[in-house]
Amino acid sequence: MRLRLTPREDSYYDLFADSANNLVTASRLLVEIISDGSDRDALAEKMRACEHAGDERTHAIMNRLNESFITPFDREDIYRLASNLDDVMDFMEAAADLIVLYQIDHLPKEVVRQVEVLERAAELTAEAMPRLRSMANLNEYWIEINRLENQADQVYRRLLAKLFGGEYDALTVLKMKEVIDQLESAADAFESVANTVESIAVKES
Repeated sequence: MRLRLTPREDSYYDLFADSANNLVTASRLLVEIISDGSDRDALAEKMRACEHAGDERTHAIMNRLNESFITPFDREDIYRLASNLDDVMDFMEAAADLIVLYQIDHLPKEVVRQVEVLERAAELTAEAMPRLRSMANLNEYWIEINRLENQADQVYRRLLAKLFGGEYDALTVLKMKEVIDQLESAADAFESVANTVESIAVKES
């Protein structure tokens, strides 16, 4: 670790941790939303509240970035990490909203696996954010996130094959594909978070 001779603005770490914890909450709401018999309207409202909370944290990071002379790591990496975390939230909220708007009563069982991957990725990301302070033990995080993203890709391809296999009518296919596309984008965004963390760790080592 290279020697630092100047003080740094450390509140970023707490803001990143808050953003990641908010993703855990959102991922668990998604689990509930895709469950049979759930009150999807109420859950979607909670998801929108999560999305607003995520926006507030992202704006707080950007405002802090504009006000800070000294930052804990490169300014562009702070911006990229905040944006990546915000992207994950946006994709998850969009998927939840579409399920409600399209009134999709029964989702393929593979969607459950998609959401399970997102929930685990959210948990790992929340565990990793506090370790940005020391940059310790982060390699296992981004390796596991990359593995989960590969799993998400496989599930997504199976879902596409199922949707276009003739079991569903054309309108249902269009509705479901929009949902699974958002969930796949969320998985990709989690990988972008991990890749940004890896880049930061390499620069700081």
